[in-house]
Amino acid sequence: MDTVEVDGLRLAYRRTGHGRAVVFVHGGAEDGRVWAPQLDALSDEFTVIAWDEPGAGGSDDVPDGFGLSDYADCLAGLIRALGVSPTPVVGLSWGTTVILELYRRHPEVVRSIVLADGYAGWRGSLGAEEADARLAGVCAALAQPEERFDPTLPGLFAADPPARFVPLLEAMAADVRPSSILTALTAMARADLSHVLPTVGVPTLLIWGALDARSPLSVAYEFERRIPGASLAVIPDCGHVSNLQAPGPFNDLVRGFLQRHG
Repeated sequence: MDTVEVDGLRLAYRRTGHGRAVVFVHGGAEDGRVWAPQLDALSDEFTVIAWDEPGAGGSDDVPDGFGLSDYADCLAGLIRALGVSPTPVVGLSWGTTVILELYRRHPEVVRSIVLADGYAGWRGSLGAEEADARLAGVCAALAQPEERFDPTLPGLFAADPPARFVPLLEAMAADVRPSSILTALTAMARADLSHVLPTVGVPTLLIWGALDARSPLSVAYEFERRIPGASLAVIPDCGHVSNLQAPGPFNDLVRGFLQRHG
C-alpha cells in the first residue's frame, strides 16, 4: 500500500497491474480492501488503483467540517497526483455518490464511469424520510459501547456473505473509525445529486444486484433513465455488495466495459 498527500491529508491506495489505469472507490464502512477480487482479476490487463478514502483504512482521519465535496476533491487530487487523469472510475454504494460529486466538480478527470448498487445520495435516491431514518440508525449504532459497534448493515448480501470473504469483511469492520463513518454517512444522508445524473457526458455502466435490499432496482432504473446513454446490467441472485457476492460476473462486466470505453 502506497500513500500520497492531497490537501494536507495522507491518502493510502493500492496499485497493481499494468496497462490503462482504472480507479476503484469503496462504499461506507469499508476501505480499498473490498476490491480485492477486482485487483486480482483485472490486473492482468489494467493498472488497478483502489483508494482508502479519508478516515478509512490507511488514510488520515477526516478533519472537522469534512463534507461530500471534500471527499470528491481528495479523489480528484489523488487521480491527478498519480498521473492517470482522465481515468475510468468504478464505485460501489456510497462510492457512487462520491463519484457523482467528483464528476460534478472535476469532470475533466473522469473518462468513464461504473456505478454499482449506488445512490445519488440517500436523499436523492431514497427520499428525505428514508435518508433521515438510515442516518438515525447509524447514530443509534454509534451510541452503543465501542465493543458492541458493528458497522455491518442488514441487506448487504442476498444470502450469507461468501465464506471466503468473511475474514476480509471482519478485518475491515475491525478497522472502522466510528467518527469517520458518521461523517461519511451524514454526507450520504444529506446528499441529493439527482440533478447531476442528466449531466453525465461520459460512457456509463450500471451494475446492480437483482436482490439488492439497500439500493433497490428502482434506483438502478432511475439512473438508467436519467443518465444519457447509460447501460444497466443486473446480476441475478445478488445483493448490495455485488463485487464480492458475484465477483466473476462483476469482473467480466467491468472488463468488457473498460475494453470498450477505458
